[in-house]
Amino acid sequence: MAPTKRPRKRLTRKQLRARRRRRKKILRILVLAAMAILLVLILFLIVKGIGSLISSRSKNDADSRLAVESEMQSAELPEGEESPDGSAEGSETGNGEENAEGAEEESDNLVTLAMERTAPEFNPHSVDSTAPSKWIMSTDVITPDGMVYSGAAGYTSATDIQFGLPEDYTEVEGVIGFRGDNFRNNPTYGTAEIKNNKLQDKWTAYTSALQYKNAYWSGSGWTGQPLIVKWPETVKKHMNLKESAKAKEDLVEVIYACMDGYVYFLDLETGEPTREIQTSSGTSDKLYLGWTFKGAGALDPRGYPILYVGAGYDSNNGTARVFIVNLLDCSTMFTFGNNDGYSMRGALSYFDSSALVDVETDTLIYPGENGILYLIKLNTQYDEEAGTLSISPENNMIRWRYWGTRSSTASYWLGMEDSACIYKNYIFMCDNGGNMMCLDLNTLKLVWVQDVLDDSNGSPVLSVEDGHLYVYISTSFHLGWRSSTTATVPVWKLDAETGEIIWQKDYTCYSQEGVSGGVQSTIALGQYGLDDYIYVTVSRTGSAYNGVCACIRKDSGEVVWEHTGVYAWSSPVCVYNSDGSGRVLYADGGGTLYMLDPDKGTVLDSFSLSEGVIEASPAVYGNMLVVGTRDSKIWGIELQ
Repeated sequence: MAPTKRPRKRLTRKQLRARRRRRKKILRILVLAAMAILLVLILFLIVKGIGSLISSRSKNDADSRLAVESEMQSAELPEGEESPDGSAEGSETGNGEENAEGAEEESDNLVTLAMERTAPEFNPHSVDSTAPSKWIMSTDVITPDGMVYSGAAGYTSATDIQFGLPEDYTEVEGVIGFRGDNFRNNPTYGTAEIKNNKLQDKWTAYTSALQYKNAYWSGSGWTGQPLIVKWPETVKKHMNLKESAKAKEDLVEVIYACMDGYVYFLDLETGEPTREIQTSSGTSDKLYLGWTFKGAGALDPRGYPILYVGAGYDSNNGTARVFIVNLLDCSTMFTFGNNDGYSMRGALSYFDSSALVDVETDTLIYPGENGILYLIKLNTQYDEEAGTLSISPENNMIRWRYWGTRSSTASYWLGMEDSACIYKNYIFMCDNGGNMMCLDLNTLKLVWVQDVLDDSNGSPVLSVEDGHLYVYISTSFHLGWRSSTTATVPVWKLDAETGEIIWQKDYTCYSQEGVSGGVQSTIALGQYGLDDYIYVTVSRTGSAYNGVCACIRKDSGEVVWEHTGVYAWSSPVCVYNSDGSGRVLYADGGGTLYMLDPDKGTVLDSFSLSEGVIEASPAVYGNMLVVGTRDSKIWGIELQ
């Protein structure tokens, strides 16, 4: 088996600027040093010439002048010309500049292109069409001391939450949450260097199923994205890794929470289990938590060995909840969200969202389908060298809830299943009741709300374009809410400052109970060489069982191409070579994984992963793609 190509490490903006400052400083030092050497040489030769002139007065004046001219000519050779001894004057200065330029050119690749983005000016506010009062009847905040603030009036945050651009969210090598970062736009790490446009099966791991009452949950479901991470050696040495995994210098670990109640730990290169977990009955290579995990988990962006993962359904062990897991020994440090009396949806407490963490304030941010947004001060204590980790969030939970205008019809219009995105102190989240909301995390007041018609399951995606921030979002078609036959499902581009619609592209979709049509996936934002486009899978359009993967222009909403086939819930993924060129990958409900030409939509390759449905969304590390299927398999596919 060929080893997995190690991807180029993605640098933060701060790191790239520091690297450039160091290069410029080195270049200045080289130039100054060369000038100093040249000046000393000239002075030496002048002094030597004068000394020779004085010491040779008795010689013939012509000979003396000849000697002095010879010395001076030697000292004043043009840059790049050879001196009589064969050395090139000025070569040190010239080589220094050339080397610095070469280093700069070497960094002018995919990483550098990502760093060129500047933070947009951002002043969010509502307009008449997005006034929160049009769609939200009430909001409340409850603090750890039990104080309730209606509409957040009188509430004062003790922290100042601030998120930057997605490249600043983490320095961890890997994909650490659903769609990778706080803009939800990058489920990949590194570059793939695709040359042959081939999907090559490298390994398969097996999962199982969990049954609760009449519900049967197998394999990996919606959204079900794996996490992929390369742990530093200082962290690995304290983990309950197998000795072979601990000794592997370039180990990259796949962490996959599945619907059978287990969290799987696999070697990205081989698919072999990486862990030895102590249980009451012995040792296991997977962590059993006992609840169905539909959504993707999240790793701590600080590189701390912490997993945040929420259960998407109840089990024989009780109602669903969120788990915070210590990945040093795979112990559960804290749970929350189950049977929350503050919920307006009663006992329902499902969590399909993938969490985000504000590093500076040590705050976990977690939306729930129970209609509550949780902000939890973790009080994390982590000593990397000693291998000790603890949190104490017990009395540090702030909860925000809302009641929408549609909620008076039925409580199912409440709750968030999507993975929210955040910029600065503003969270963008879509709910089950057709509300796309922008909320200030520091005041917990709604800024704007846009009507997105229906139950939205895909996550909003943020995009910086020409110095302005936009949101891409779509919705599903929940049978019977708007129609019992077909309904319009738009794909929207919104102004992130006001929530106003920039453009929308409409699809007519079918649906059926429990298997909704429309957009169940999260939009893939084209970047680098694909910067003009978004890619989205629309299910049950054209017919009840067909769908499209569509390429749409960011500037106009014009459809460039559509690949038609079996409908898909899985989110498309854009992967890139180091020169910025890319490919589009997506998996459909018929079990097939496709590699598409991003400009034309033609199929470059396809691979049958399953005889059943693929609902989960892939993640990519370097040239390795990982995705799970409903027929209880996890696949490692090499992009060649």
